[in-house]
Amino acid sequence: MAGGMLMSGAIAALLTTALPAHPSSPVVTDPPPDKIVIDVATVNGSGCPQGTAAVAVSPDNTAFTVTYSDYLAQAGGNSDPTAFRKNCQLNLIVHVPQGFTYAIASADYRGFLSLQPGASGTQRASYYFQGSSNTAFKNHPFNGPYNDDWQATDSTDWAQLVWAPCGVLRNFNINTELRVNAGSSAPGKVSFMTMDSTDGDISTVYHMAWKECPKS
Repeated sequence: MAGGMLMSGAIAALLTTALPAHPSSPVVTDPPPDKIVIDVATVNGSGCPQGTAAVAVSPDNTAFTVTYSDYLAQAGGNSDPTAFRKNCQLNLIVHVPQGFTYAIASADYRGFLSLQPGASGTQRASYYFQGSSNTAFKNHPFNGPYNDDWQATDSTDWAQLVWAPCGVLRNFNINTELRVNAGSSAPGKVSFMTMDSTDGDISTVYHMAWKECPKS
């Protein structure tokens, strides 16, 4: 991931305010045939130390994937007091084919969750374009006891999609966070939440919608 992460691909569902595409712009069923290129400007956060996150784009330009290998929050037992919350901010430069714009329509998050009785965990995320105000986080809470894979989906109604401004390159930001609260769980018992898997990396998938920009 670190240093010069350049992938061809596509992005999907925004949940905040940004400059929209022209209202008469037609929504397209098929993605543009040309490649999308995603440059990773910055990756910051305790949940994605350097070299532990990677971005890739689907060949059909309908989604892009972020894979984590060290995204874990935990609480209870002898856990570090700061380990209960982990976060990651991705700042992406998205180059789209001429004449098109995009919006994020949905995002799928997965991982593993081990919560003691009385403990709780939360996954949340927000999305915004450079220059726009940040939106409220989308929250997905979980309660113990729990010891299994978890999955959460953020989705936006088609009419509520926020499109990247046409003809202007704006960085796209994704903020994610994992939180674990020991709550009333037994002393000495550890609860944890990951955005990865014991048998391999888990992918977070962002699904994209496409629209043609108005003719100049």
